[in-house]
Amino acid sequence: MDRAIESICRQDFHDFELILIDNNSTDNSRKIAVSWSERDSRCILTEEPRQGVMFASNRGAGMAQGAYLARMDADDRAYPERLRLQAAFLDSDSSYGAVAGRVRHVGDPEISAGFRRFVEWSNALVTYEDIYNRRFIEAPIVNPTAMWRRETMMAHGMYRSGDFPEDYEMWLRWLDRGVKIAKLPRVVLDWHDSEQRLTRTANIYSEDAFYKIKSQYLAGWLKRNNPYSPYVAVWGASRISRRRARVLEQEGIRIRTYIDTKRGRQIEKSVRYYEDLPVAGELFILSYIRQMDNRERIQHFLEERGYKEGKDYLLVS
Repeated sequence: MDRAIESICRQDFHDFELILIDNNSTDNSRKIAVSWSERDSRCILTEEPRQGVMFASNRGAGMAQGAYLARMDADDRAYPERLRLQAAFLDSDSSYGAVAGRVRHVGDPEISAGFRRFVEWSNALVTYEDIYNRRFIEAPIVNPTAMWRRETMMAHGMYRSGDFPEDYEMWLRWLDRGVKIAKLPRVVLDWHDSEQRLTRTANIYSEDAFYKIKSQYLAGWLKRNNPYSPYVAVWGASRISRRRARVLEQEGIRIRTYIDTKRGRQIEKSVRYYEDLPVAGELFILSYIRQMDNRERIQHFLEERGYKEGKDYLLVS
């Protein structure tokens, strides 16, 4: 925690308040926070007795006085220029409601391979268009890198309580309501990973929780934007892909056919061999292929056939 607070207090942008939330800490975090609040008048210590990231974050957001609000976790380290660059971005373009940044992953390589892959994928999403189109693969924003406008928060709400990852749900909701979000094309934070991180241990960050909430928002988007609604084609006929797609069916979406790279696969629904796909304009495709290399090959194949991302297909997971 000391590292995180110090990284904010040593920003090269000085006009800010740092609200420290004691959320029933049992280690020496409160002692560290008290020490900083006594040394630096910009540090304001408060408490939130209701346990959880959602309650603590919303408590801090409710107290904040600034036009822009930024998130920070106790395990991480912000780079000195983070606040200045993000505030300058929002100052320069009023059409954006929030801005995030790239991260450097810090963790044990023996236990963090999955997080490293996620960071590589997330860091590649910089533009609003990429963030918007790829939001149903994974959470497109690393939460502690985010900065947003007060009016964005007031118009669309903050974190909600439920059986879902609260940060991912908020990004899905904001993007669904037309909030433009971009990412600085540079690293702004050291993102520290450990076996104790909530994203590894809490049920609301489980794979099932992610699939459930993303499927709800994906189904809503498809009902408004898919010209062939409620029917879609799903690229990926494996047992895993079909299991993921069935979550979407529970939201009222109908799978007309599956697409597979093996000719003649037999399952409970019809399967099209990928090379037999029609040109764009006859069906909407959801690619449920998770491996990054294969996902990129599918995207290249579809684009060569005239399919446009966000119009004729989406990459999901």
